Amino acid sequence: MNDIIRWGDPVSAALEDGELLVQQTKNSDRTPLVSVLLEGPPNSGKTALAAKIAEDSQFPFIKICSPDKMIGHSEIAKCQAIKKIFEDAYKSQLSCVVVDDIERLLDYVPIGPRFSNLVLQALLVLLKKPPPKLLIIGTTSRRDVLQEMEMLDAFSTAIHIPNISRGEELVQALELLGSFQEKERLGIANAVKGKSLWIGIKKLLMLIEMAAQMDPDYRVSKFLSLLRDEGGLDFD
Repeated sequence: MNDIIRWGDPVSAALEDGELLVQQTKNSDRTPLVSVLLEGPPNSGKTALAAKIAEDSQFPFIKICSPDKMIGHSEIAKCQAIKKIFEDAYKSQLSCVVVDDIERLLDYVPIGPRFSNLVLQALLVLLKKPPPKLLIIGTTSRRDVLQEMEMLDAFSTAIHIPNISRGEELVQALELLGSFQEKERLGIANAVKGKSLWIGIKKLLMLIEMAAQMDPDYRVSKFLSLLRDEGGLDFD
């Protein structure tokens, strides 16, 4: 897994809040079940942050419930697989379950819209059932959909994970990643200074890799061109 790129305050704040929730799960007798929803646009790094918070908790039981592991499952099989993860978590005195990409787990399709009510009901029950001590970290790109499904209220709290939106945040990410030569980064920094954009960290990594394939003389101009097309960077 790639390391977390702390490109700005939102990332640091999310990790700090995650650590607080880990400590709450460990130490609070009043709230043995703690759940948090990381919500934000696609490719903003929610899954990586959820995995990092879970990993850093060092709880004896950590499991990721991901739609990728349930491809081809029927509704009933999916419910049983999710239930098994939670039942295994209940056996440990201290557990963390990451429920990743919830809308995909529910087979949500915006045209219609349709989704698996069976899986939704199973998740709603499991999100509210107090076990010994359990931290549940959910991720979603569709907060609005979860609100409509009355699932948002099932979480103790929510943390918004935004995209990179300022030139300064972009430059910070490039420096942390060690992308481009220092002279190239200075050129990019001058071009994006005071500019706004809107790009997820995962998409940014893809654009950096694309630009890296170019001749060094054209690398920066290609990267800025990709940012304009894919990241909404406005040079006007």
